[in-house]
Amino acid sequence: MTVRLGNGIGWRPEIADAVERMPGIDWVEVVAENVCPGHLPESLVRLRGRGVTVVPHGVSLGIGGAERPDEGRLAALAERAVALRSPLATEHIAFVRAGGALTASPRIEAGHLLPVPRTRDALDVLCENVRIAQDALPVPLALENIAALIAWPGEEMSEGQFLYELADRTGVRLLIDVANLHTNHVNRGEDPAKALAELPLEAIAYVHVAGGFERDGVWHDSHAHPVPEPVLEILTDLASRVSPPGVLLERDENFPEAEVIERELAAIRRAVERGAARRDAEQAAPGDARSEEPGEVPATEAARQRLALAQTAVLSALVAGTPVPEGFDRVRMGVQARALAAKRADVVAKVAPELPVILGNGYRRAFLSYAQAQPMTGGYRQDAMDFVEELLLAGRPEDTRTRRELREWWLERSGPRPRSGRPAVRLVRATRRVLLRR
Repeated sequence: MTVRLGNGIGWRPEIADAVERMPGIDWVEVVAENVCPGHLPESLVRLRGRGVTVVPHGVSLGIGGAERPDEGRLAALAERAVALRSPLATEHIAFVRAGGALTASPRIEAGHLLPVPRTRDALDVLCENVRIAQDALPVPLALENIAALIAWPGEEMSEGQFLYELADRTGVRLLIDVANLHTNHVNRGEDPAKALAELPLEAIAYVHVAGGFERDGVWHDSHAHPVPEPVLEILTDLASRVSPPGVLLERDENFPEAEVIERELAAIRRAVERGAARRDAEQAAPGDARSEEPGEVPATEAARQRLALAQTAVLSALVAGTPVPEGFDRVRMGVQARALAAKRADVVAKVAPELPVILGNGYRRAFLSYAQAQPMTGGYRQDAMDFVEELLLAGRPEDTRTRRELREWWLERSGPRPRSGRPAVRLVRATRRVLLRR
């Protein structure tokens, strides 16, 4: 059953007060990993009390990865859907980590959403992962198409065909991001109109709209800039084909004044209205009926192994400096690698804001140097700890006072001396002994 959501905006703490005052907001979306089910932000509680729907939007599940979805991450998404009393939960068609048991190699993290290859192997794995996720969640699941700087060689389907088969085989809903369609048009030469024509429109749960910027022929889906006209035109095209159940403006950084956001929301509503008028005028005949009954999912173990090896090779090239796999655009891979390192630096600065203060202008240069040689393996908070540990063990920075502040920061967060003798614990003990002597 399709839920009519209406007009929405991505809820962020920085604009929480403004969102509560904005007229015409029917629903909000919140990053699932940023809320605690037992301690919901008061702003969300108030919005929910007023009848505003709140939808959790996950970013770390990696449902397009080669491994089966992590039970803990699925349970966490389910808890947030229940706590928010949401009619659905959403995630991304992406992989965010690779390595591990399927490849007998260390697990590495991207810290970002990366595209899955549009191949039969990847589709088979994704369909099985979706089925696992659907069984674990108390509400329907919707998946978002992502933006990409890189393209996989040897793809067997277009984006529209891939999404059509995914929805047809699993019954999963789709979250269509029209800004991502624009990004893939600029970066990969893909026609947004062709993608929309191939989509199972009846499977759309809602639509994302966001801004970005172009640099050196590459479109960056920043969520920190105004929504450009080409994105609104794609939204109008979509609305000329189907009445979207919900449309939401995403903004993650560089928040403007509330009046500016309200003008963007108004422009989005006008784009949808233009599409609806065009749909009524054309009186288009309905397309072929498409079943939403889940199709049979084949055995996928061999496909998982092949996909795991491919994704690990790509992610290793992006974050660990290994050779770029054959068939990939080396220039674009370089752009993506630098973007991933820059995002790591930005997010670590947010989760550990003391570090840019202690290191001053040298923080970013030092972190990017560290990131070139050290892939992220345990999330951003652990990344911050590993970064500081790497600096201190190398006797850096040279300034004694700064190094002492960093050492105190690390020791305060490395926890009490554990009693266990496991290897990881022994490593922490050894590191603490070295750092305490410095």
